[in-house]
Amino acid sequence: MNDSTTDRTATPVVLDVWCELQCPDCHAALDDLRALRARYGDRLEVRLRHFPLEKHKHAYAAAQAAEEAIAQGQGWPYAEAVLARTEELAAEGEPLLIGTARELGLDAEEFDTALIDGRHLLIVDADQAEGKAIGVTGTPTYVIGGERLDGGKSQKGLRERIEEIADRLLAEPGGQL
Repeated sequence: MNDSTTDRTATPVVLDVWCELQCPDCHAALDDLRALRARYGDRLEVRLRHFPLEKHKHAYAAAQAAEEAIAQGQGWPYAEAVLARTEELAAEGEPLLIGTARELGLDAEEFDTALIDGRHLLIVDADQAEGKAIGVTGTPTYVIGGERLDGGKSQKGLRERIEEIADRLLAEPGGQL
């Protein structure tokens, strides 16, 4: 590998995904996110951003739990496991969040403590405030290369649009804006 290609691949393209872990549309978007990660690998950094909606009673706690999973090195596996159980989360709430952590081999006691002490509140609140500032109104919403794509109404064509933008950004000198 020569030095010019090293520079180009050093900085991945960032895809921010404003997500809510009690949202059925976010659950439906998982296949697209998996396909994007498979296609781009380390060249695409998919970042979980929180946008808990008031209509979902346990979304705020789920966002905090996801941050604890990130702190324990299992952010996306945890988010995917919770998204697979949106109906159960609606019925069970925090016990499901802690049980999911335990199933993934994470420190469930630390999850319980994090939900009590609120150590991740600032991250969740900051994500939500930033989302509102850029016009996020529902989930999932994607931001890549400065372009916002709303997946809350329909996922149709979004993966292809994200791929077009990612391909363009990766082809630019320096890789990413």
